[in-house]
Amino acid sequence: MRSFPSYFHSFTIDVSRIEKPQKFTFPFYYDPHKLSVLAAKELQRYLAEQDDFIHNFGLNEGQEGAEIGKMFGVLVVETSSAEIGYLAACSGKLAGTNRHHYFVPPIFDMLDDDGFFLKEESTINQLNRKIEKLEASETLKSAIANLEEANEAAAVKLARMRVLHKQNKAERKQIRKNQKVLLDELEYKEVEIDLIKQSYRDQHEYDVLKALCKSDIERVQVTLDQLQRQIASLKEIRKLKSAALQHKLFDQYQFLNAHKESKNVLDIFDEANNIMPPAGAGECAAPKLLQYAYQNDLKPLCIAEFWWGASPSSEVRKHKSFYPACRGKCEPILGHMLQGLEIDKNPMLQNPAIDKDLEIIFEDEHLIVINKPTEFLSVPGIHIQDSVQQRIAARDPNITGPLIIHRLDMSTSGILVLAKHKQAHQYIQDQFIHHKVQKRYTALLDGVIAQTSGRINLPLRVDLNDRPRQIVCYEHGKPAQTEFVVVNIENGKTRVHYFPKTGRTHQLRVHSAHQLGLNTPIVGDDLYGTRANRLHLHAGFISFVHPISLKLVKFEVADPF
Repeated sequence: MRSFPSYFHSFTIDVSRIEKPQKFTFPFYYDPHKLSVLAAKELQRYLAEQDDFIHNFGLNEGQEGAEIGKMFGVLVVETSSAEIGYLAACSGKLAGTNRHHYFVPPIFDMLDDDGFFLKEESTINQLNRKIEKLEASETLKSAIANLEEANEAAAVKLARMRVLHKQNKAERKQIRKNQKVLLDELEYKEVEIDLIKQSYRDQHEYDVLKALCKSDIERVQVTLDQLQRQIASLKEIRKLKSAALQHKLFDQYQFLNAHKESKNVLDIFDEANNIMPPAGAGECAAPKLLQYAYQNDLKPLCIAEFWWGASPSSEVRKHKSFYPACRGKCEPILGHMLQGLEIDKNPMLQNPAIDKDLEIIFEDEHLIVINKPTEFLSVPGIHIQDSVQQRIAARDPNITGPLIIHRLDMSTSGILVLAKHKQAHQYIQDQFIHHKVQKRYTALLDGVIAQTSGRINLPLRVDLNDRPRQIVCYEHGKPAQTEFVVVNIENGKTRVHYFPKTGRTHQLRVHSAHQLGLNTPIVGDDLYGTRANRLHLHAGFISFVHPISLKLVKFEVADPF
């Protein structure tokens, strides 16, 4: 009788003829192994047919509840008796709970009714309610209003007295002027003494009124201070309890690796980035799957993660599409958990441009215009130095530069303009800044779109948890506008011309794929769509004013796809 762990799923088809992967999946850039694809299909079949839980993935029109798509993962594993099966997991909670019979459990279940987290969270929530009640209380509002009234009343009283005293001073000045010519010196001296006394009296009256006003304000301030000190004290208690709970929570997240070495999430992020773990660290599918495999002596063979359901409003997620593990939360954790496994090479450390040449389409004493191949960096990267900038600088060391005026994404091919001296660089860069450069890109979209032309306006910013992906963000994103014109429909795909009015990172890729854009990714987009032989995006035309001749120059290169 078999004694497999309860979350181990045997394949419903015979997979014995499928060759096992020689190395484990590099989780941040991969093509799913055939076993992972089969496991994902079985999980997707379960999700489509199951009645174990109710969750609105946004796939069934009219279903109650907020539409929330989820990331799922499968880990193909081998038992000690050489049977191959798979584990399944969901990122985060699902249907309000962390416990499901089909999915491996979390590293730590924060939703356990008998656990410390919900109890401590309840105490903190009680503090929140007390703080909210005090901040919204009529007593506090009245105290604030009374203080404002006391300050306003004091200001009015003091202002009125200053006006009166100013009039008194003017009158005393006139008396001095008049009496100076009417009285003898002795008589005038007596008048002067009396006028000085009047001045002192006015000052005394002002000081007395000022003190009375201050006393009235302080009396009201005492009541307000008492309430604010009470609120501040509760907030300090909340801060301490929240910090203690967070650290206690971090202590529960102990991650294993293939050597069965355990490491705390705090230590992992401190060693990797010298930062605190972000919210949700350890709740993604990949760490859950590896942890369960290590705990139950299952050998990890390959892994894949896919999206199920409607896309979030800010991100680009396609139903059933495979995605790499996120970098912000998972990269440090998986860096530890994968130790002891033989991993596929990191393709991002390999130079894809090593055998590629740069085609120069124009050159004079001031400019170089090249046709950049796909998968070729514009400027040196973190891991790869080979780039257009490095190649041109090595080719002509007499260039005084700066060379690069604008950039193209590594995967985008097409026209790139470089300057040979500072004057040319600044002149053309100013044209980019003031949107005087005309650019046209060609893209092949992975589907047919209904529109024939239009303008996309979706502000973008980097996904802080998954660089270099970009997300749509109306609060913190930078403006991004793209005009487009459909050129042709070709075998179920759409060829479009893009005319970007701004130059944000991945602008055309996100504007193509996002549901509020064209909702159709570019063919070969490995971040926002599906990988192919290349990203089908090409910078085919550019025009600008030459920095020396001051004539309009135009350059065009045919689409390579």
